[in-house]
Amino acid sequence: MPLALVALAIGAFGIGTTEFVIMGLLPEVAGDFGVSIPTAGLLVTGYALGVMFGAPLMTVLGTKVSRKRMLMLLMGLFVVGNLVSAVAPTFSVMLAGRVVASLAHGAFFGIGSVVAADLVAPDKKAGAIAMMFTGLTVANVVGVPLGTFIGQSAGWRVTFTVVAALGVLGLVGIARLVPDMPRAEGVRLRHELAAFKNVQVLLAMAMTVLGFGGVFAAITYIAPMMTHVAGYADSSVTWLLVLFGLGMVVGNLVGGRFADRALMPMLYVSLGALAVVLALFTLTAHDKIAAAVTVALIGALGFATVPPLQKRVLDQAHGAPTLASAVNIGAFNLGNALSAWLGGVVIAAGMGYTAPNWVGAVLAAAALLLAVLSAALERRAGSTGHTAGPAVADPGQSLPAQQQAAVRT
Repeated sequence: MPLALVALAIGAFGIGTTEFVIMGLLPEVAGDFGVSIPTAGLLVTGYALGVMFGAPLMTVLGTKVSRKRMLMLLMGLFVVGNLVSAVAPTFSVMLAGRVVASLAHGAFFGIGSVVAADLVAPDKKAGAIAMMFTGLTVANVVGVPLGTFIGQSAGWRVTFTVVAALGVLGLVGIARLVPDMPRAEGVRLRHELAAFKNVQVLLAMAMTVLGFGGVFAAITYIAPMMTHVAGYADSSVTWLLVLFGLGMVVGNLVGGRFADRALMPMLYVSLGALAVVLALFTLTAHDKIAAAVTVALIGALGFATVPPLQKRVLDQAHGAPTLASAVNIGAFNLGNALSAWLGGVVIAAGMGYTAPNWVGAVLAAAALLLAVLSAALERRAGSTGHTAGPAVADPGQSLPAQQQAAVRT
């Protein structure tokens, strides 16, 4: 794997830390600002919505900039947002800082996925994407637990200051290690937008929203669930997040490995198992050991879906994948926002801290049904010689080659 992938992983590490560390600090933030836990959960929802809208916006704004320079600009925006959160005098200002930081998230992973895939051979693309996302998963083993510990001992403001420093490190890594890769010549915004006429691209994004949303329904409220239901001390949330992060690392690497071999079967297995485990979490959350094992499994199964879902979007949006890739990162966070909000709704309705697990199970099961539908449509299209939607032609191809590509898609 090229050394440039390490630089992308460094940036992903910083972004992953700020995205997930807030979940371990919700009680502290809520207490400092005098708001409820569900209200503090808006810091998760707001970040996720910022990613969803920021992904296409920042990608479009960066169409005239080289991919390396755009990645550097995004990391700069990330640093600014986290510094605002660190010094926020009110909950509203902190929420604004989270949104500013989130604007960099989707475009970074979207553009980074394209860069990672372009650096390796075609049969290693999912593995390269997984390598970049390893930074995100390792953040949950090192960055998030450490950030949670710092936040609980020295204050959550110190945590976000450290996260901003991680962003600076990521910026330097990209500047030094990522090659200067200009955007593809001849690819205009209309080519990027054409990908969204493909039903398979839309189905993949819907799978992303529902599947990963299932993970966040449970994990957003892991701190109150583990302390109030499982009976853990507040300090135990740190190592529980380590377990979640370890599961993410394993799931991400396994998903990347098998997505290059059997993409759709990998999705069937991971989404189906995720739905079952989330449903069982309503029971296992009442036992310390069973709860800890379940948290690790949710991390593994949830992130096993990331490389195959991202690769499927890239495959279906061939020729102009940058915007579709970024929007799919936004789709991950739309699922995060939806599930975090739904989880807060069921808790506020008095259903208990385990109720979000049922929400997650239903979302994951719905994603599995969409995966089955997507594969069925693809098989039918292959048997009739038609595509599920128009292919995105590479502007560098001749007309006959474009037609051939459309038939092959």
